[in-house]
Amino acid sequence: MADDDGPGRRVLAGPGGAAADVLAALPGADLTTVQLEVARRRAARLAGPDVLRRHRADRFVAPSPLPAGLLRRVEDALLAAASSFELVTLSPLTPLGTHSAVTGLAQHRVVPTGRGTEVAADPTAGLALEAAVRRTGPGPVRLATVQRVVRAQQVTAGLFAHFSLFGAVTAGRDRGNLGFEREHAAEHARLLAAGCRALGATDVSLGVTVLDPRFEGLLDGAGVPVHPFPDREGGRGGYYEGLCFKVYAAFGGDLAEVGDGGFTPWTRRLLGNAKERLMTSGLGVDRLATLLPA
Repeated sequence: MADDDGPGRRVLAGPGGAAADVLAALPGADLTTVQLEVARRRAARLAGPDVLRRHRADRFVAPSPLPAGLLRRVEDALLAAASSFELVTLSPLTPLGTHSAVTGLAQHRVVPTGRGTEVAADPTAGLALEAAVRRTGPGPVRLATVQRVVRAQQVTAGLFAHFSLFGAVTAGRDRGNLGFEREHAAEHARLLAAGCRALGATDVSLGVTVLDPRFEGLLDGAGVPVHPFPDREGGRGGYYEGLCFKVYAAFGGDLAEVGDGGFTPWTRRLLGNAKERLMTSGLGVDRLATLLPA
């Protein structure tokens, strides 16, 4: 529930306030059966005009206003820049709890399904899961993708609940003395800068937030201009660790925020191994598309 005092709580509380607890305690298969039956009965009450009305009004299903060819151009440029990464095609669904239990994203910002899954809200979360599966050897795992994602939080007028993101991860093992961190922070900084420049960016820079004093100056030799961003709040609170950064690009005008990156504890949580390390980064495909000159 997005709002503990809203209609969701009122409906689920029921007599004695136990309805939500009863549903949450059901075995997975039984809960799925209940959810599917509820969906079947609700769908049975709908006719074609009802579905069309929902299509016209629901921000989750409206098509993107951006030209498909423009989005494809951005996607192709970013994927081509990731030549040292293995490109994967992720499912549009992830296991239930991926975003809340692994990445720390609030569950009410994610769209759940009736089959123990949730709609992808961040490609780096799916990439982290796949990287954890592939972490069987000594070398790092490098994966990248473009994914259309959905987020359930309220957005301002003119924005949509779904959009495309380019994501990349490098998963590996702690080498001591920040060896993994130094190499792969620079790797991702250069990757994101190359992707922006491939689209015609005239300027690219990083706003760096140091979350651990040991990471001070880690990106100074990455080959991408950096500046301190000590007041950033969004990357704190457990989402990133050590160091994170915002990506800014200009396409003949002012610099605009187009992406971010940083170290996360996700593969460490997934594998239960304190030595695991993960560098993640991403760029907004739709965001870049809106900045490109006509």
